[in-house]
Amino acid sequence: MIDKNRLEAKCAALGIALTGPMLDALDQYAEILVEYNQKVNLTAITDPEGIEDKHFADSLLLANLPETAGKLVDVGTGAGFPGVVAKIFKPELQLTLMEPTGKRVEFLKYVCAQLGLSGVEFAKERAEEAARKVWREQFDVATARGVAALPMLSEYCLPLVKVGGVFLAMKGPGAAEELAESGAALKKLGGKGSGVAEFHLPGGDVRNIIRIKKISQTPPVYPRNGGKIAKSPLK
Repeated sequence: MIDKNRLEAKCAALGIALTGPMLDALDQYAEILVEYNQKVNLTAITDPEGIEDKHFADSLLLANLPETAGKLVDVGTGAGFPGVVAKIFKPELQLTLMEPTGKRVEFLKYVCAQLGLSGVEFAKERAEEAARKVWREQFDVATARGVAALPMLSEYCLPLVKVGGVFLAMKGPGAAEELAESGAALKKLGGKGSGVAEFHLPGGDVRNIIRIKKISQTPPVYPRNGGKIAKSPLK
C-alpha cells in the first residue's frame, strides 16, 4: 500500500527513526483504512503518499515529542490520527481514543485488533461530556488535530488533563499568534501556553504543535456544553 522506504526516508529527515515492524504496522493500517473507507467515511486522503505525509508523518511529529508519554487521550480522533500512529511508535503509551461517532469507534476497535495493539481504551464520547465523567483530569497528555480555534479546543481538552500534564494542540500556520491571543482563555481553564514547535511536513505543509501546560485544576463550570463553547468561545 504505502512505500515503506519512502516513508522511512521522509521521517528520518524529520528526525524520526522508524523500525521495520513499525513500518509494517503502518502499511497494514493504511490498507485497512482505505478498504474500510469504502463503507464508512473516515478520510478524504486515500492515495499512498497522501496517507504517508498527511496522516502518518504528521502524527509521528506528535508521537516523537518527549511530552507524548504516559496516559494519552486523543480527542476527536476520527480514523485514529494521531493516536493510533503514536501507539505504534510508542507501544508503552496508555492510549484512549475519544470519538463520538459510533461507526468510527467500530473502525478504531477493528484496526487496533488487527494491528495487535494492547492497552487501548475506546471512549464513544464527546469531550465536553467525557470531562464531566470518570475521564476528568485523568490524563498526562491530551491531543487534538482540529480546525477549531484554540480557546474552543482547549475547553474540550484541558479538563481531561491532570495538573502537571499537557495539552498538545496540532495546528497549521499562525499558531504562535493564536497562542498569544488565547492566554486569558487558557488561564480560566487552568492552563498556560509553553511554546510552539514548528515543523514542515514532507509535502510542504506547516504543522505547529502548541504546548499548553495544565498548572491548576479546571474550575467545575468548565467545560460548558458544546453549543455554548461554539457560540461563545472563552476570551
